[in-house]
Amino acid sequence: MHAPLRLRLDGDALVQNWRTLDRMSGTAACGAAVKANGYGLGAIEVASRLAHAGCRDFFVSNWQEAAELAPLGLTVSVLHGVRAEDMPAAAASFARPVLNTPTQVARWKAAGGGVCDVMVDTGMNRLGVSADDVASGLLDGLQIETLMSHLACADEDSLMNAEQRDRFAALVGRTMAKRMSLANSGGVALGERYAFDLTRPGLALYGGIPRPELGDLIRQVVRPEAQILQRRRVSRGGSVGYNAQWYAAVDTEVGIVNLGYADGYWRGFSNIGTASSVAGNDLPVLGRVSMDLVAIALAGDEIEGDWVSFDYRLPAAAAASGMSQYELLTGLGGRFVRMWN
Repeated sequence: MHAPLRLRLDGDALVQNWRTLDRMSGTAACGAAVKANGYGLGAIEVASRLAHAGCRDFFVSNWQEAAELAPLGLTVSVLHGVRAEDMPAAAASFARPVLNTPTQVARWKAAGGGVCDVMVDTGMNRLGVSADDVASGLLDGLQIETLMSHLACADEDSLMNAEQRDRFAALVGRTMAKRMSLANSGGVALGERYAFDLTRPGLALYGGIPRPELGDLIRQVVRPEAQILQRRRVSRGGSVGYNAQWYAAVDTEVGIVNLGYADGYWRGFSNIGTASSVAGNDLPVLGRVSMDLVAIALAGDEIEGDWVSFDYRLPAAAAASGMSQYELLTGLGGRFVRMWN
């Protein structure tokens, strides 16, 4: 079956974004967060391309995600650690856990340990053991590959960034960890003082721009496309869509397109989003985005069956829709055919 909507995914842009972030990481290695199915693009396709480009460290959220990448033979860390029910998967050694709690540490030690990573909380109060836990010897005896923490405000000019960096730097040499890792995409843009030994970008790999320093460096990766299902004329005074959120000031040629919020093209794009035709005509969204359909104003001789491309430059799309760049990526639905160049 040929789906009526697709994602055009620029593999060259993805690799170039990683190389840019790798260069900005200085002497630190540059990994890649491929959790949430590669931020919605497809984890296997993303990881394969980045591994071929030279990336050696990959990060997922849970063991199900790690298992999906296992056939690639990559070095994968599971950010949410290891629950009791995860131990059989962890014992298979296709990934290593990022231990987050004293209970997880005890569980890992009781099972015989092995190489692991550890998350330390430096102020975000999300996942991670505390600096006091480290000082008390909680991590003694662990084979720690990477000691890591996570920045809470890297996308802002916040005093908290330097505070977290300093708290993390104070842990250097306090464990047997081979590497230290703090910076996400925004952290990479904050400079090499945040890089330590390994950076872990996510959003910027996929075309997101968390900080203005990356604005001219990161390339767009994702472009949704969908087919016109019907061309119709809406007479002056006529409305389009649910709740009549748009009225025609003049007779208007309208295209009804196979795309909606079930696919991750959110209602925030109602009367704001834009598409473009193959000929390059701008086609504004009319009225409310519905579950499976969206209306656009046609500007030329577009007909039923034609494909249109929706503007999905992430910073601008986030500002227009009121959704975060992360939500715009990870919300892209399973009905899209993902087409890589």
